[in-house]
Amino acid sequence: MRFCVVGAGFSGAIIARHLSDKGYKVLLLDERKHIAGNCHTERDTSTGIMVHRYGPHIFHTADKRVWDYVQQFGKFRPYINRVKAVSKNCVYTLPVNLLTINQFFKTTFSPKEARLFIEQNANKLIIDPQTFEEQALSMIGSDLYKAFFEGYTKKQWGIDPKNLPSSILKRLPLRFNYDDNYFNHPYQGMPENGYTAIIENILKSKNIEICLQTKFEDIEENFSHIFYTGPIDRYFKFSLGHLGYRTLDFIRIDAEGDYQGTAVINYCDYDIPFTRISEHKHFAPWEADNFKNTVAFKEYSRLAGKEDTPYYPIRLVGEKKLLENYVELAKNTSNVSFLGRLGTYRYLDMDVTISEALNVCDQIDKSLGISELPSFFVDPL
Repeated sequence: MRFCVVGAGFSGAIIARHLSDKGYKVLLLDERKHIAGNCHTERDTSTGIMVHRYGPHIFHTADKRVWDYVQQFGKFRPYINRVKAVSKNCVYTLPVNLLTINQFFKTTFSPKEARLFIEQNANKLIIDPQTFEEQALSMIGSDLYKAFFEGYTKKQWGIDPKNLPSSILKRLPLRFNYDDNYFNHPYQGMPENGYTAIIENILKSKNIEICLQTKFEDIEENFSHIFYTGPIDRYFKFSLGHLGYRTLDFIRIDAEGDYQGTAVINYCDYDIPFTRISEHKHFAPWEADNFKNTVAFKEYSRLAGKEDTPYYPIRLVGEKKLLENYVELAKNTSNVSFLGRLGTYRYLDMDVTISEALNVCDQIDKSLGISELPSFFVDPL
């Protein structure tokens, strides 16, 4: 038996390693010149700084299985993501917490007082919020919404929040203490040698053949089964149409010393065209002082074109209907399983991607035969 895994990100790497450990031969394909997908990290040639080439990736999870798994393949250093935000020429901490509230409203609220104040400012007339904007207004009121969410959301999605579904704002990060840790998961960190080194170690197996700069469409070999982590619409040659994605453009900033004093600053005002600036030496604080120069990137969000790297699915009404049709097409296609962020057209954090890939490995072990593997291990709808 020989298997094909399309995509050398976390999903593809984990599946390929599991199959190889069971003694199977695996062909792992990726059309990029490197492994690790959008998590790819590498040393910047001019500064030596470890750069996240496709934007910042901070590892955080509440899943101990996931945490234990990644630590088998590389050392993780402690790292806490402390995001700052600029709104109307003032700097605040995110997520919105007690310090943010007291700074913004020029108050000295206690936790109880702040909670009562926010409740009083929330729009109580919105009983059943249907849009992103209604959801935010019903939870935090107009002032905080306009300062931190309205403009940023317009830039990130390219759509007015009035036209975005409330489901996008599943849970508004709001704290009534001074905790400015962006994530609340118990396991958080950054790989000491970057994410690419983690993927490299996962893929160390004599049974895995890695072919980079290779398109799946150009492979004519027949396989026992294909695990496809690329865009689902691309697998079917966009026969039903193109699913919508947002993509990101990065404008490099070179500077001496310390450019902004922290890893990430969000720019919330709509008249500032970029969404955030990330200074990458701060993602590795254990070595940040080693570098005389620094490198940062302004991040711009826009609709993905046919040749662009897709970052996150739009999943508005039109895309959901089109996805349903592709899912039906996939379910009638034999010997192919679709997984990962692109294969299931869902926004996934790294830990969820890894967890789902490990669950696929479990199902491979339980399967009585490869022909019984499903088209989807997780319902993308």
